[in-house]
Amino acid sequence: MRTHALEFFRDQITAGAGLSLSEPCPRVLYVRSGSLTARSNAVVTTLAPNSAWHGERSCEVAAGRNGAEIYRWELRRESGAADSASALRAPLSLDPKLAYLMRCDRVDFPPGGIAYTHTHRGPGIRCLLSGEIRIKVSGAEHLVRPGEAWFEAGPDPVLALASEREPTSFARVMVLPAELRGKSSIRYVLPEDADKPKRQTYQLFVDDPIDC
Repeated sequence: MRTHALEFFRDQITAGAGLSLSEPCPRVLYVRSGSLTARSNAVVTTLAPNSAWHGERSCEVAAGRNGAEIYRWELRRESGAADSASALRAPLSLDPKLAYLMRCDRVDFPPGGIAYTHTHRGPGIRCLLSGEIRIKVSGAEHLVRPGEAWFEAGPDPVLALASEREPTSFARVMVLPAELRGKSSIRYVLPEDADKPKRQTYQLFVDDPIDC
């Protein structure tokens, strides 16, 4: 197995300012608010709120006229200490004989939405955008509020209960087997939950093979 780390960052960039991301690695940028341009390998991409970009080379990021709030995920080869700017870091063990992809999507729940007890076929870091969500896993539970991030390993059964009072949403990046491109990664633990109505909706931004 080859050891990696998935790191999550929150970047607040003022109008006209930039961010230099010189280390090549699989990377996803999600625009929480404002706008930005990402320049990598002579290709320039403009991003509006609630959109995402993926690249594996170094890139230069510039905020738009109103600045930009960015959520950033980076998959790096394990090299010891975490980046001091990271908000969350999770070690991963990836098999060098297998192929992987990096997926970024957004999940939205109406008030009272439930993600019934489930697993995923790969690990990932989520960050809450709005509302609140109660995560129950391995006999423990915690309440997540906007701007807070959490890690799910994948094989551990998780029950997620969204706010009863308001809509809830989060953005996430997962590292998944490449054969899941375009396919769901979720598996319901209890057979009776598989056929229950699912009220959450999904918006897919990135579903790209990666070199790791």
